[in-house]
Amino acid sequence: MRDAATVAAGIAADATLAVSGFGSVGDPKAVPAALAASDRDLALTVVSGGSTGDAVDRALVEADAVARRFPFVATDEARAAVDDGRVAFADRHVAGLADEMLFGRLAAPDLAVVEAVAVGEDWLAPSTSLGQTPAYVAAADEVVVEVNRAQPRGLARLHDVYRPAPPPDREPIPLTDPAGRIGAPRVAFDPAKLRAVVETDRPDDPYEFREPTAADEAVAANLIEFLAAERERDPVLREALTLQFGVGSLGNALMGALAGSSLADGRLRYFGEVVQDGLLDLLDAGALDGASATALALSETGQERLFADLDRYADEVVLRPADVSNAPALVDRFGVVAVNSALSVDIYGHANATHVDGTRIVSGVGGGGDFARAAHLSVVALPATTGDGVSRVVPFVRHVDHTEHDVDVVVTDHGVADLRGLDPRERAEGLVGLADPAHRPALRSYRERASGGHVPHDLETAFDWE
Repeated sequence: MRDAATVAAGIAADATLAVSGFGSVGDPKAVPAALAASDRDLALTVVSGGSTGDAVDRALVEADAVARRFPFVATDEARAAVDDGRVAFADRHVAGLADEMLFGRLAAPDLAVVEAVAVGEDWLAPSTSLGQTPAYVAAADEVVVEVNRAQPRGLARLHDVYRPAPPPDREPIPLTDPAGRIGAPRVAFDPAKLRAVVETDRPDDPYEFREPTAADEAVAANLIEFLAAERERDPVLREALTLQFGVGSLGNALMGALAGSSLADGRLRYFGEVVQDGLLDLLDAGALDGASATALALSETGQERLFADLDRYADEVVLRPADVSNAPALVDRFGVVAVNSALSVDIYGHANATHVDGTRIVSGVGGGGDFARAAHLSVVALPATTGDGVSRVVPFVRHVDHTEHDVDVVVTDHGVADLRGLDPRERAEGLVGLADPAHRPALRSYRERASGGHVPHDLETAFDWE
């Protein structure tokens, strides 16, 4: 074992660090904190699997130690640094990130710093997330493992580490059941890469879910009513309803609402990115036939529930590398219904999930695009207004993450718009009806003065909106 400060002192000032972490859990805590406290002039490139906790996205950023960041930011400090241009940030889809690192298309990692619950001379057992850890360990020149004694060693049972072979001869991923296992519980590596092992004893920062609002509950009720009818109509969903929900308070509320619904009848499966508290509710109710993800994005109460009964949950929950959990071929194979949220949607079905007013970063696209593009059915679910009463249904979104081609259905607290097969004018009619009644007259007025072409717009006023 070595202390974090000594390890940090040996890291080059301009190093590219590939760190574990996804859903703000399973990220390294000691070495990034030691780098932040080192008072060195650092210009690091930091690449994670997804969102990380305070050590990476708060302490390092506040120390002005990060020059470039991929592919996600999750703290106010990191957002401000990106918006101000102090940190160069590029948003990336999750599914392709492993290949981008392995083949040097995005960055060439000097060092992988990853959290584990156990380590050997040529293996490590990840903690609460798997994310891109296997690919980053393979791509990096050297590896530092933080063994976190605050994380139960039994977490190793959840992991199913499978590495796809490289193109151009990549074979199909041999997974035929969303909750099946095709790999090993450990990440293997060349023992010559192991630079240091650091012992830590700090729990993950738990995810904080807000209480569901009345609007959240109405969105959930509309979604469940739609899915129940769709399952009766669609033979794929009648055979097995396989769901994915985006991370966050709304996604968690939607999962929780399913537990008491008619859909919770044993034909429900989960194949997505994160296990949230709402999924534990479904598992505890016996309503879910297995859950596959890449991270445990749980509240403090959710962590306590899972850790107290790890043996039981290990039979029902499996964590995979993100290039497997988000693989478009598997999303298609399992007929996933992808349910993701957004900051806003426009009347033609484009969704903005990442930038307030089209300019200020919220986090990143994450895996939403991976699922939206490959899903059997792609749903965007969101309240019709913000907490301040600003409409989320707008004439034209100021930033596009999911195009009209990737969105099949939009659900708000005011109803459901099934956009499949509709032309732009028909889409606009349905989506205006999902807005809050107070905002519908202005949207209708926009439609009336919009003109020209296949997709009518009044570009002079398209962004003159609250």
